[in-house]
Amino acid sequence: MLLLATLAWSFVGILVTTASLMLDTTIITFSRFAIGIVFLGLFLLLKDGRIQLRGNLKWIWIGAIGKSCNYYFENIAIAKGYAYGNILIPPIQTVVLLLVSTIILKDHITKKGWVAASLCILGVLFISWNGQSLSIFLEGDAEITLLFTVAAIGAALHVLSQKMLIQHMDTGNMNFSVFLWCALLMALPLPIQSQGFVGPSIGLAWLSIILLGMITGLSFYWFTEAIRRVSFPMIVIISNSSVLFTILWSYLFFREPITLYILGGAFAFVVGLVILNLPGRRPKNSYTFKSKLIE
Repeated sequence: MLLLATLAWSFVGILVTTASLMLDTTIITFSRFAIGIVFLGLFLLLKDGRIQLRGNLKWIWIGAIGKSCNYYFENIAIAKGYAYGNILIPPIQTVVLLLVSTIILKDHITKKGWVAASLCILGVLFISWNGQSLSIFLEGDAEITLLFTVAAIGAALHVLSQKMLIQHMDTGNMNFSVFLWCALLMALPLPIQSQGFVGPSIGLAWLSIILLGMITGLSFYWFTEAIRRVSFPMIVIISNSSVLFTILWSYLFFREPITLYILGGAFAFVVGLVILNLPGRRPKNSYTFKSKLIE
């Protein structure tokens, strides 16, 4: 289940890029949630025989708004840039959550946490820069990096909502409730903003939309169930490997240029994420955030 979730997340960039050949990003975002709740709902019905929909908890709505922003801005950024671009989201998300835990939750971050956060930031900067001149970077890649940053903030809100909701709901119904409201939220701008089909009907694009929905609906359930059974260091190593798989798929499927800056940046923030998540002795009253990688 852990490997399934990790591999599923690594294909998101490829699938969004393929789907954007046919549909605009607004429809792609809505479809990821709408199809996702179909897959998750069928799974819950087969597993438990019922679905518990909740909408009376504020963290459900915080999670729904955060995840909607995550997918919406991620899809726009991928459509504008490269399929591997969403590898920027996990390290930015991790840094955002560290800042939240320090500023809002008043938790103490260990030196290991700040070293890991610095490596994450360094990796993001290397990938965003990619050896370009400042003028070229500001013309295009700066906007894409900003879009991924907003997407990562949304993903961080979703993680915080999960942390709060898991005390009141089981994993499956929690995700179903959040994703259902996400689908409704992303349906609102469709009549005004969506351009509908932006290209010809393509079989691979339809398949990509379906697979994106399945990933949204099932991958978070797979991941949560996996962490109950697998040792924590193994979870960290395997889940963070999705970054490397994403780079590999973008090269194999689209022949996108993978430079030493991309590889070096990816290595830097993967090391940072691993350092941050490796278990160790925790001093009294200290807090080390255990990152959850979210697509």
